[in-house]
Amino acid sequence: MYEFAVTPAVTQLRRAGVIITEVAQDALGAEIGLESGDRIVKVNGRSIRDYLDFRFQTSGETELEFTVKKSGGETWEIELDREEGEDFGLEFEQIVPRQCANECLFCFCKGNPADARPSLFVRDEDIRLSFLYGNYTTLSSITPDEMKRIVEQRLSPQYVSVHATDLRTRAYLLGVDEKRADISDKLKFLLDNNIEIHAQVVLCPGINDGPILEKTLRDLAAHYPKIISTAVVPVALTRYNTDERLTRVTPDFCRQTIRDVERLQKEFRKTLGTTFAFLGDEIYLKAGVEIPSKRHYGNYPQIEDGVGMIRSFLKAFGSVLERIARGDVRQTRAARNVRTHLAAFTPKTSGTAPEPPGSKHGTILTGEMFAPVLREQIAALNSLTGSDLKVAAVPNTYFGGDVSVAGLLTGQDYLAARDRIFGDFVIIPKHTIKSDEPVLLDGMTFEALASQFPVPIYPMDLEEFFGYLGA
Repeated sequence: MYEFAVTPAVTQLRRAGVIITEVAQDALGAEIGLESGDRIVKVNGRSIRDYLDFRFQTSGETELEFTVKKSGGETWEIELDREEGEDFGLEFEQIVPRQCANECLFCFCKGNPADARPSLFVRDEDIRLSFLYGNYTTLSSITPDEMKRIVEQRLSPQYVSVHATDLRTRAYLLGVDEKRADISDKLKFLLDNNIEIHAQVVLCPGINDGPILEKTLRDLAAHYPKIISTAVVPVALTRYNTDERLTRVTPDFCRQTIRDVERLQKEFRKTLGTTFAFLGDEIYLKAGVEIPSKRHYGNYPQIEDGVGMIRSFLKAFGSVLERIARGDVRQTRAARNVRTHLAAFTPKTSGTAPEPPGSKHGTILTGEMFAPVLREQIAALNSLTGSDLKVAAVPNTYFGGDVSVAGLLTGQDYLAARDRIFGDFVIIPKHTIKSDEPVLLDGMTFEALASQFPVPIYPMDLEEFFGYLGA
């Protein structure tokens, strides 16, 4: 029997049910009269909070009863039979994030400029987003109902920001009391119910490094394989972080961290058969130490946390270079569809995007940290293909401070780099553009950015980049 302390939870008020945003024609949803704007409130008498609830309550069920609030205000009770596996053809509103109730010392939201895009100030603490997208939660303000939901709906794996297993240190980092910081019962409940966990440590010099970090990694490794992995990533401080309790990450600190953690990694590989504790790429780059091999990362369990991204990139880029050297010109689907991609990012005022292969003389803009890595690969590509591409490092003046990763570059940063442009086009990392609309982190639209560049500018990932060059 598990009992959890009831802790404050920050939520947004909303009506019960989940709103339908799209109904596919000729699918079951349209057949039973569902329309965009309708709200499904209950399935078989059980309340629906979001589309995860809907999918869970309808999974495997052939006899169903829906309570639906129509967009016009009336309530429908719908009884239906469906064939096993038959799709409703419904799209739903996005999940409204449950917000964090902590006051974390290093919270990135505290380092935002006042005019940053509003979504950057959302401090989510949501077990649903953890399951769906790998967002980290601290579990410190997760309610008993949410804990039970994880188990009931098998929302596994969960991504948990542990930061320190020393309770006093964890409470200090989260800005809460020790009682609330203690998630040992919650972790035990999840692990006992076979919910897998990926853990995270945001490393703050002088606070949770050294012996405290070693204790944290050993404590977590004791629960392997249910705790699958732990990512250790450095705190990133912008010029707006003025808390004197925080210390910037230096190259010397990164080198010492690598030495400390490598000893544990060797031990874990011997005893567990896995590296288990993975350092963020930024630590190796700042230390000037070579990125570990693919074998070190295994199946890249924490790649979305910036752990192993560079090794994965080098492997993918190297494979393409080898293919080019062999004279193999086969392209992936993403590369073949590059015309469609480019057209999607062509401002209305600039006409039609150039068709690949097009020019091979241009500039690639990226963050200061990644630029040396990319520059070396592009030099090899230029040598093989006769292309004439230049990599330009873009300082992040918008956030400032320690921020030098490509993913946090903004429209203002790109505009400030216009004097570094060479050739007939500019390529920027695709992930600096919001996934569901063409907007950058500082709120600048992509169209506004492109209109101020002297040459066409395109957001691309690696496959689209090679497709554009016809490589």
